[in-house]
Amino acid sequence: MSKYITTPIYYVNGEAHIGHAYTTFIADTMTRYEKLKGEDTYFLTGTDEHGQKIEESAAKNGKPTQEFADEISASFKNLWDEFEISYDRFIRTTDEEHKKGVQKAFEVMYSKGDIYKDFYEGHYCVSCETFFPETQLIDGEFCPDCGRSTSIVKEESYFFKLSKYEDALLKHYEQNPDFILPRSRANEVINFVKGGLRDLSVTRTSFSWGVKMPESMNDDKHVMYVWLDALMNYITALGYGKDDANMHYWPASAQFVGKDILRFHAIYWPAFLMSLDLPLPKTIGAHGWWTRDGEKMSKSKGNVISPKEVADAYGVENLRYFMLREVPFGQDGDFSQRAFIDRINSELSNDLGNLLNRIIGMSGKYSDYEISSADVEKYHKKELDAMNDVLDSLDSLMENLQTHRYLEELWKLFAIGNKAIEEHAPWVKMKEDKKEEALATVALVANILAKASIMLHPVMPRTTNIVADALNFEINNGSYRELVLDKKLLKLFNIKVVPPLFPRVEEPLMPEAPASQPNAPKEAPKQSKEAVTAKEKDNLIEIGQFFETSLKVGVIVEAQEVPKSKKLLKLQVDLGEGKNRQVVAGIKEFYSAESLLNTQVCVVANLKPAKLMGMMSEGMLLAAKDEEGLCLIRPEKPKKAGTPIG
Repeated sequence: MSKYITTPIYYVNGEAHIGHAYTTFIADTMTRYEKLKGEDTYFLTGTDEHGQKIEESAAKNGKPTQEFADEISASFKNLWDEFEISYDRFIRTTDEEHKKGVQKAFEVMYSKGDIYKDFYEGHYCVSCETFFPETQLIDGEFCPDCGRSTSIVKEESYFFKLSKYEDALLKHYEQNPDFILPRSRANEVINFVKGGLRDLSVTRTSFSWGVKMPESMNDDKHVMYVWLDALMNYITALGYGKDDANMHYWPASAQFVGKDILRFHAIYWPAFLMSLDLPLPKTIGAHGWWTRDGEKMSKSKGNVISPKEVADAYGVENLRYFMLREVPFGQDGDFSQRAFIDRINSELSNDLGNLLNRIIGMSGKYSDYEISSADVEKYHKKELDAMNDVLDSLDSLMENLQTHRYLEELWKLFAIGNKAIEEHAPWVKMKEDKKEEALATVALVANILAKASIMLHPVMPRTTNIVADALNFEINNGSYRELVLDKKLLKLFNIKVVPPLFPRVEEPLMPEAPASQPNAPKEAPKQSKEAVTAKEKDNLIEIGQFFETSLKVGVIVEAQEVPKSKKLLKLQVDLGEGKNRQVVAGIKEFYSAESLLNTQVCVVANLKPAKLMGMMSEGMLLAAKDEEGLCLIRPEKPKKAGTPIG
């Protein structure tokens, strides 16, 4: 079965930013994952180059429109090539074969009676290339999507009968609950459609930079509406309207977009496909936006992040890992250099890199770098079973686009490896003349690294190839089937010595974002109870958003006071993960360290790590506080460490 994965085509009114990189990393990761599994997979990305906004941007830059589009499009392509994005086709909407495909689609929809000519008068936003009814405008003038001023436009236009497909769309959403992921995003689309769909203007006469009408229409003054033009790229790239050479890849298995263009992809696009009698994509995956240090990025603030600048400073593989691990798919994410550095040092350097260094060192000292898996099952069945349980859990997480959970689960393998080394202490076994047991532990960890590197390969292909080369195997569908699916172990091999994979980062390698409000008050003004209640109503969330928070039962196995702090306790909490989590909690005024030992607590387990007084805190305890003090939220009856709460 073939797979087809797409990014949106990026608009050429500016260079690539961190949000573009995030979308592309997700699509590239999914493509590499499917190819690893042996699937015939086609990956499309590209640039969207038509419309009034491009025409105006080119004029402001004093360049012919095509030349301006060529330069910006090339900057995207060059960046993805530098990042080794594994696309099969980089499409441009100025490609001649794309234009012919769009014209063919227009003719098909027109002949079916789904396109007709009329006049349109309404509020038009040039930035969004969209008409809006007056009821949707902000203060009767401003665009509800971007906030810019709209203008009244009256012009002749061809219209697509979007209203005709209202019931068919609602039926499709109901019958295909994974059509929009995450599911929490689906309700906003469904509610919009239920509110009634108006027919869509699909041509313009007020500018000329776009796909011309088909010759059969004999209507040269019109050009295609940019969204009709742009959305068709997903099928014109496969040969629609030409030779259909690659149309066997359609329908797409996953189309990734930002949440700001979800409506176009989840309403207009499937309606166009229905009109063309083509099947709909399996999934439209809508991700959130990225902020920087908690603030929205903008050129005026000077805090826009260049993905190339980050990659040049920290490495593109580290950037890929951070962005895919940091935020649940669908939610907004925050780019913080401090959080980035913490993940590099704690997860990449300590957990992964240091584990490889340890077995290289031990194998060199104990067995002249030779590693045999012959005795691993004899001494480490418990660890092998735990490893296989993790490996078996990964596929469903990737299929549901939960890359953060995928990586969180995958990292449990490194925890198993590090714990095995500490528990079985090969250096002690060697002194006790138990060389067979010592070497079995080294081989166990080598196998954990091999299997983990295969599953990490879609996210960090360069790094995992280095690990695989050190372990004397190649990452491909064959090794995936043998080591992951069939659960076999590495054959006898000699490990290679490689430099440390992830040197520690001590200080930020990029300038910090400028403070936008240096004189802002430190505390927000207090709100009345009525205002707080109203705000809570405005902040209602979908049930799917709630379940993206991972709450678990933990057991406090160590507790100690933090010197020089009146509030903090440093806790080691067992969440059933193989190694304890350190949680720094401000509860010293209400609990002594001794009173907490071996008690159970409820922990937010997927909170990004943070530093408090120089100590890493890897979770948060749930508690309730009122005028009478604070109390921890605890299970009514004892539960196993790691038990999910929900």
